[in-house]
Amino acid sequence: MTGVLLDTHVALWLVADPDRLGERATVLLAAQPVWVSAVSLWELAIKQQLGKLSATTDLASTLRDSGVGELAMNWQHTAGYADVELARHDPFDRLLVAQARSEGLTFVTADRAILAANLPFVADARR
Repeated sequence: MTGVLLDTHVALWLVADPDRLGERATVLLAAQPVWVSAVSLWELAIKQQLGKLSATTDLASTLRDSGVGELAMNWQHTAGYADVELARHDPFDRLLVAQARSEGLTFVTADRAILAANLPFVADARR
């Protein structure tokens, strides 16, 4: 598989506030297939249920209509979860990083904890 996998907040930026993306990230997204994980939509659904996020649009439909592909979760992804070393133990972050690593995708994020891990396949969304 080729392309980039967007962190959850980057997927939101893409549809609601694309100016938050840096110039290099914008070029990267324009040059390769873009994927959003089902894990991200699961994370957002939980945040909505807890009242931490209000959605005014159907994110999945908006992403699909803009040409973003859906990355499903599989057993290989979950097997890689234990190998992800991050300062924070956020399960969604770890699953997303495991998916990107497993699929050979560039992971685009602005999360400082993930960027601090200096993983070779991670790109800063703000640059």
